Amino acid sequence: MAKIKSTNKATKKEVIAIKAASLFKAKGFNATSMRELADLVGVEASSLYNHIGSKSELLHSICFKIANEFTVHLAQVENSNGNSVKKLQDIISFHIRIMLKKFDEVFVANHEWKHLQEPYLSNFLNQRRSYEKRLIAIVSEGIKNKEIINGEPPIIIFTILSAVRGLELWHRSKKNISEQNLEEGMITQLTTGFIK
Repeated sequence: MAKIKSTNKATKKEVIAIKAASLFKAKGFNATSMRELADLVGVEASSLYNHIGSKSELLHSICFKIANEFTVHLAQVENSNGNSVKKLQDIISFHIRIMLKKFDEVFVANHEWKHLQEPYLSNFLNQRRSYEKRLIAIVSEGIKNKEIINGEPPIIIFTILSAVRGLELWHRSKKNISEQNLEEGMITQLTTGFIK
């Protein structure tokens, strides 16, 4: 069997995690075996353990990598000079781009997180709740500043997040829409509904 090939952009552990995400998405976390992952990576199963401790460690790595990317981006948006609408447009754009570029990993973070072991499960859920509260705060500020219609901030955020998660369906359908047109169209459609 061959060695795991890292790239300039990814370490061996990251290469394994990316391959694991594709398997977890296709089969689910519980149904995926380390032997299947080793076959996909092109190494003996025992060789995987030189780079990772367990399948659970891979799930943890995938879920928190994605969660941290969202959190870091949100902090940048919160500290930007844009108004609330611009901030939400930036957030929607980021959600779309990450769904398109890291689909398998985002899918795993959205669906397979429930298999995280404690204390990671609680930490992950707390991070998600905090993220949603911070999004709601942006909407609330926009309502206060009369940039956004006087609606329920949690409903606005739920609508945005649900619509972007709906890209899972688009991803499977392979409709002939460019990524740029998809991003621009979704931002327009989603923000038109709440701009004052």
